[in-house]
Amino acid sequence: MQSIREIYKIGRGPSSSHTMGPERAAMRFQKEHPEADRFVVRLYGSLAKTGKGHGTDRVLMATLAPVRTEIEWIPEPDFPLEHPNTLDLLAFQGEAQTGFLRALSVGGGDVRYPGEAEAEKREIYPQNSFHEIAEICKSHNLRLSDYVEAQEGKEIWAFLEDVWRAMNAAVDEGLSRRGILPGGLGVERKAQYLFQQKHIDESPETRENRIVCAYAFAISEQNADGGVIVTAPTCGACSVLPSVLRYMRENRGISQRRLLRALAVAGLIGNLIKTNASISGAECGCQAEIGSACAMAAAALGELFEMGVDQIEYAAEVALEHHLGLTCDPICGLVQIPCIERNAVAAMRAINAVRIANFLTATRKISFDTVVRTMYETGRDLSGRYRETAEGGLAKYYAGK
Repeated sequence: MQSIREIYKIGRGPSSSHTMGPERAAMRFQKEHPEADRFVVRLYGSLAKTGKGHGTDRVLMATLAPVRTEIEWIPEPDFPLEHPNTLDLLAFQGEAQTGFLRALSVGGGDVRYPGEAEAEKREIYPQNSFHEIAEICKSHNLRLSDYVEAQEGKEIWAFLEDVWRAMNAAVDEGLSRRGILPGGLGVERKAQYLFQQKHIDESPETRENRIVCAYAFAISEQNADGGVIVTAPTCGACSVLPSVLRYMRENRGISQRRLLRALAVAGLIGNLIKTNASISGAECGCQAEIGSACAMAAAALGELFEMGVDQIEYAAEVALEHHLGLTCDPICGLVQIPCIERNAVAAMRAINAVRIANFLTATRKISFDTVVRTMYETGRDLSGRYRETAEGGLAKYYAGK
C-alpha cells in the first residue's frame, strides 16, 4: 500500500474527483505543453454529467489560464470508459495538435494515466489487508498507530500535524460564516446556527450530537463553497472524521499526541479501502465515500480510546457495513443535498459504532476485509444512475421549491 499521505490531501473543494483530480491533471499537462496557445478538455461520464455543479469547468479554465481553454461535455462517449471520471486534454498551437493526455480522476484527488506506471508513488506498506496488519501488531505487541509509524517513519507526525491544523481551520472558518451556498439551490449555511443553539435542559447526549453535527456542517459547508478542506478520504466526505476528533479533543481532554495517532489509524483504514475497493462515488456510490469516512472515524475513535486491535477492526467494520448500498445522488450535481447532512449523520454513526464495538467485539462474525470486498462488489453492481451522475434518487425527484 502507498502512504497515508495519499489519503489526506489539503486543497479546495467541492469534489476530490471533480475538482482536485482534474486540476492536478491540468497542471501536469500545462507544464508539459508550454507551447500551446489553446487547450481543449473533453469531460466524459460522471465528469460530464455533474461537472457543472461541481465547478469542474471553472477549475480547469483557471488552472490552464491564461491560455484559452474550451470545455467539451460528453456524458455518453462512443467508447467504453475505464473509469467514470475520465477526461482528455488536448494542446494546440495554431491548428496543429501538439499534445494529448488521458486522465482518470479516481477519487481522493488521485489521478491515473492509462498506460503509465505509478512509479512516483512508492509502496510503503508490505501488507494489504487488515488481517495481515492485525497479525503483525499482535505478534509484536504494537498498536495500529505504532505500525503506521514503523512503516512511514517519524516524519509522518509532522505531516499529520499539518493535516490537523487544516482540519481545525476549516471548522473555525465554517462556524464563522453565514449566508447562502453557491450553485442555485439556495442552501443556507447552518453550522453557526447549530453551534449556538444552547438549551438549559439539554442533555449531555443531545449536546454531543449538536456540537458534532455543527462541526460536520461547518467543514462540509466550506467544501461546498470551494473552501480549503482535507480529503478524508474525499472532499464529499471530508467532515466526518475531523468533526468527531474535534469534539473529543475539546470535551475529553485528549492530548495532541493521541489525536495524531488517531489520525494515523484513520488513514490506515482509508488506505485499505482505497487499495482493496474504492473511495470514489463515481465508481462505487456514496458508500465508498461516506461509508469509508465513517469507518475511518470509528477506527480513529477506537485508537483515541486505546481500544484493542480487534475492537478497532469491529468498530470500522460496523461503520462501513451499515453504509453498504448507499447511493450517490447529489441534487444538481452539487455537493450539498444530501451530502452535507450525510456527513453529520455519519459522524454520529461512527461514535455509535465504537460504542457497540466496546461491548460486542467478541461476538462478531464479519471481518473488516470482508466488508471492504463486499462494498466494492456492491458498488460495481449499482446502476450508473446512483454513482455520482445526478440522474437517480433525490437528484431525479427533487423538484425544488
